[in-house]
Amino acid sequence: MTNTASHATLKTTPLTGLHQSLGATMVDFAGYSMPLQYPGGIVGEHMQVREKAGLFDVSHMGPCLLGLPKAMRDSLEGDEAHQAICALFEPLVCGDLAGLKPGEMRYTLLLADDGGILDDLMVARPLDDDAQGWLYIVVNAATKDADFQRILDKCPDAELRRLDDQAALLALQGPAARRVLSQILPETADMTFMTVQRLFLDGTPCIVTCSGYTGEDGYEILIGSEHAEPFAKRLLEHDGVAAIGLGARDSLRLEAGLCLYGHDMDETKTPVEASLTWAVSKQRREKADFPGAGKILQQIADGASMRRVGFRLLDKAPAREGAQIATRTGEVIGIITSGGHGHFAGFPVAMGYVPRTYAAVGTELDILVRNKPRAAVVTRMPFVQQNYYRGKEG
Repeated sequence: MTNTASHATLKTTPLTGLHQSLGATMVDFAGYSMPLQYPGGIVGEHMQVREKAGLFDVSHMGPCLLGLPKAMRDSLEGDEAHQAICALFEPLVCGDLAGLKPGEMRYTLLLADDGGILDDLMVARPLDDDAQGWLYIVVNAATKDADFQRILDKCPDAELRRLDDQAALLALQGPAARRVLSQILPETADMTFMTVQRLFLDGTPCIVTCSGYTGEDGYEILIGSEHAEPFAKRLLEHDGVAAIGLGARDSLRLEAGLCLYGHDMDETKTPVEASLTWAVSKQRREKADFPGAGKILQQIADGASMRRVGFRLLDKAPAREGAQIATRTGEVIGIITSGGHGHFAGFPVAMGYVPRTYAAVGTELDILVRNKPRAAVVTRMPFVQQNYYRGKEG
């Protein structure tokens, strides 16, 4: 991120004016003018989301609808239509999308032919009968143009409808998010983690997913551009909700042990190396029908030479991206890909890649911070408890 958001070539979101009116520090992120932080600061925003609720503008992301060609949509319905669109799109990713039930969403990975990770994305099967044969997909901002082009190239018979130029995407995250949103959209009260619904806000259609990238309960809401600012203001009127910038979004996802594409994973890393083996669905492993399957399945069986791991630093100095990881005898063995203060955890946290012989939890290593070795220990992730809502117990 660079502080060049006033440059005329930067794209804006439907909420740019609102950010500016709230005193946000605007920066260049993936070619968009985006809020880094508000006057209260990143630490306060981080704690706001962990303890109450925060509202994020994530309109720079890449939401889209991928559907069957019209002739097939007219002739197929229900599960048959869903299976047909998955037959077109599944060969690009490693997740079991065909197994999605209506209204379910799945995290998966867009893979290069050699098994490298091109992006991570969310894919949902609509709940409504009249929407079967479509998939709702959200890709990352920095890669969306390349992602969309790859989908078009690999799925020439499918219909791709980009939504990023006509809608805003808002994320409401934190323990108060459910109470707040259900007062406006009552249908969201019982939504469980990784589900999707098409709802109407005062007659305006929107797509709501129970998802997010903070480790907290919450939602992402796609709504038409012209309705975005009034809706955001309505949410911010609630006690316990505050606007949150990209700075806290980054520290929250790191504390939750979640990858940032282009930093903690990229096309040089496979799902196994990135410690995302769980994203390679069992059904797809059995079929071995995803890009790079031979290489990835061999790594699952034999282990990858390098692995992404989490670190807890044992003093107060945080490690930042690019810091070297070394053994206690000084041999450099890896590099930090994300790091910073764990504001809620109460200690500095980081993640990075090390040889698998050093990847076991409890391994003691050094991280070179300003060329000084700082003691660290390989730690399980997430660094804080994840609070996704999976339904009422009992």
